[in-house]
Amino acid sequence: MEREITLRIILEKPTAGVVFGIQEGNGNNYVTIQKQQSQGEDLTFEFSIKLKSKADELPVFLGVAAQGPPKERFVYIDIGRAAGQMDTPWSRRLKIPLKSITWELLYQLEAAYGSVLEVRVPGVGKDGGPNCASVKLQGGWKLIEQ
Repeated sequence: MEREITLRIILEKPTAGVVFGIQEGNGNNYVTIQKQQSQGEDLTFEFSIKLKSKADELPVFLGVAAQGPPKERFVYIDIGRAAGQMDTPWSRRLKIPLKSITWELLYQLEAAYGSVLEVRVPGVGKDGGPNCASVKLQGGWKLIEQ
């Protein structure tokens, strides 16, 4: 059975002046949606993703925003040139893992109509530029009731 769930990624205080957005598609065949230029304040991305469910297996996420092999899915945030901003030296992607979204969390989401799963991610990397590569999730995915 497939169903859609809503995910929210909050990028905390990313590098100002740089464009960030969600990647749909992969390889060279992608578009960046929800593009936002940072002013140094938090950026919020909210989108739907499909969930393929079999109770005896790990959740499998599907759709154009889902990247990677089935058991290691993630979402990319494109940054700077990777998001189509040509007037910046930055060209990066930030990998937001989905594998920590558990069945328990999905059952809670299903029971709380209109709710979303949210994660907070630091927007600046150790080098002072936009955070990139695989990221450790601050507190993991959480149910946010609306």
